[in-house]
Order: sequence, then structure tokens, then C-alpha cells
Amino acid sequence: MTDNAVFRGALAVIAIAVLDDAFVHREPGTALADQLASGLAPVAVAVLLAWLYPRLRPGARALCALACGVLAVVAGVVDGVRHVAVDRLAGDDVSVLASLVAGVVLLVLAAVTLWRSRRLDERPARRYARRAAVGFVTALAGMLVLLPVAFAIVATHKARAPVTAQFGREVTLRTDDGLRLAGAYVPSRNGAAVIVFPGRTGTLRHARLFARHGYGVLVLDRRGEGASEGRLNLFGWNGEGDLRAALDFLAARPDVRDGRIGGLGLSVGGELLLQTAAADPRLRAVVSEGAGVRSLAEHLHTPGVGRVQRWGTNWLLQTPAVAVLSDTLPPGDLARAVGRIAPRPVLLIRARDGNPDETLNEVYAQRIGASAQLWTVSGGHTGALAAAPDAYERRVVGFFDRAL
Repeated sequence: MTDNAVFRGALAVIAIAVLDDAFVHREPGTALADQLASGLAPVAVAVLLAWLYPRLRPGARALCALACGVLAVVAGVVDGVRHVAVDRLAGDDVSVLASLVAGVVLLVLAAVTLWRSRRLDERPARRYARRAAVGFVTALAGMLVLLPVAFAIVATHKARAPVTAQFGREVTLRTDDGLRLAGAYVPSRNGAAVIVFPGRTGTLRHARLFARHGYGVLVLDRRGEGASEGRLNLFGWNGEGDLRAALDFLAARPDVRDGRIGGLGLSVGGELLLQTAAADPRLRAVVSEGAGVRSLAEHLHTPGVGRVQRWGTNWLLQTPAVAVLSDTLPPGDLARAVGRIAPRPVLLIRARDGNPDETLNEVYAQRIGASAQLWTVSGGHTGALAAAPDAYERRVVGFFDRAL
């Protein structure tokens, strides 16, 4: 079998997995029209590469096989292998696992092509200088092209895991775009309620904290996770509708009086609560912990980032890659939106040892103005409650006591 046939055969297996994921085994609550970009764009790229491959020089063919192989392996692991490990073999797992094998074949093809095409007829100094230059360019392309696309695959295709945590009574919410979201609720004893977001597992300790203090607490699986319908986007671009559904649910509750509704969000949940509060005044107070960058728009505001680094960034390609693979346009610039929250109170929590992009909380606090507080606490990303439980309870519960 020729190298061309191996490459094209592997790409065909990968393309079948993409089409299966997008159009045959769709996520619950989604329609064919919701998947057009994510289903057709990768297949179009595969067709183009299959036509182009025989026309490339050996080094370029090897890099092409390497890039496709890496992306197929990433998709196979985060979607297929992980889903089988946490749940069972179902849906598109067979085609995704087949594409993982195809990805490994492409990696082997890349290695064989490079070995066969190596040049030994040059002087050693020239040979090693050329290889060093090629290696540098390859590493740069990997960082600015391959890595962002791989992150986009993870952000939009990470397999959902079953929810095992027990909290409150189960409820079902309906979004304005027709999705059913799974959640749980503990009724309020003090007339106020807090949305703890996202998920029903990683937020469990925070939810129990508020329930002990008499607050109604709503936790929910965001779309594409747990038992909720819809497609996943780990950056939360499509998640504002989930929080509007949560606000609708709490606003109709008889135990929640006078619209006394707040929200605590962790990481992307903090970003989404800030975004929702900027557009919906029903959210009376927000605690956002670990908010940072979710697209190129926020990255451009990151303090301490120089002009070259500002644009020489993985976000330059990662943002459009996530948009294509999630069939979702990026949300508006959060740094510009948060100013609309004032004069409602906001508590921003930044981890001293957290993600570098948490420095954006300084920008968010400045844009919100006098109604914002910024608390820098020890611990890692969204680990403030574990690092300083007494101070966290005092400051965060006290914040909601005053605001609600």
C-alpha cells in the first residue's frame, strides 16, 4: 500500500467519525442544522488535504500526517476513550475509537516519511542548521496552530460524565432555545436564593455552605454536561441561556421573595454570571471566582501582556476553531460588558496561585467600579474555599447577607 493510500484511508476513517458525531449520534436536544459547521468544515479540510498530499514535498507530507494524527488522537481520547472509561461504549464511540487508531497510523506514517526523506548529502554544519530551523518553525506552528485546534477539540468534544453527587431534590429547567437542563434545588429558609454554577459535582461543597445558612440553592448541569441536553462548550459561549432559565425558575419560586437572587460562579461559571448580570437585572449580586479569558477579546485586555505577545497568541486561532467546532459565535467582550452590572454588588475572587489569566479580575473590578470588591486568596484555581474555609464562609456568605 502506498503512502498516499494510507494517508487517504486514515483521513476517510476520521471523516466518517466526524460525520457520525455531528449528524448521526447527535447530542440530545440538538438538530442537524445545529451541527453544520462542526460537521462539514473538518470534512472539507480532510478532502482538501487528501487531494493536496501527493503534491507536497516529503517533509510537508510528514508534517501534514503528524498534525492530522495528533488531532485525531486528541479527539479519540477525550471523546471516545474517556466516555468508555467513565460510562460505557455507546453512541459514536466506535467510530471515534476507529479514528484514534487512524490517528496513530498517521503518526507512524509521519515518522516513516521523515526517516525516509532525511538528507545525508549535505555537510554536517549545513544539515544540522537546516534541521534546527525546521524544528523551530515546526515547534512554533505546533504552539500557534496545532495546540489551539487541539484545545478547541477538547473544549467542544469532551465526553460527558454521569452525575453521582446527591444534593436537594432534582428539578428540570427549560431554556429559551428548548433544551432541558438537569438540576437540583434546596428550598430557601431566609427568602433569598443563590445559583451555584456550573455543575452538580464540583460545586457541591459551595452549595452545601449556602444551604446551611438558609439560602435556597440551585445547582444545574450546564448544556452538554451531566444529564442536560445540548452541546458542550467548556468556554461557556452558549451558556447565558442556562442562567436565564435558572433565573426564571427562582423568580417563580414562592420561597424566594422580592427577587432576592444571587449567583456564585466558579471559573467559566464566574464569567457567565458576570455576562448574564450585565444583561439581566434579576441577578442582584454576583460572586465570581477564577474568571479569566474565554476568547481573544478578553485576552487582549490581559494586564502585563506586551504587544507582540498580545497578538502572537494561541487565542488568535483557538477562538475561530472553537467557533467552528461548536457552531457558536464568540460572546461579546466581557471586559466591556461588566460595566453594565453597576451599581449591583460584585465580589471577584482571584487565586494567588491560580491561572495566569485570573489577572483579568483587576480589569473587571476597574470596569465595574465602586460596587466591585476584589479578593486575592491563597490556593489554586477555584480553590479558595478549600484553602481558607473560615475566611471564605465569612466573606462570601457575608457578601450575600448584605446584598440579598
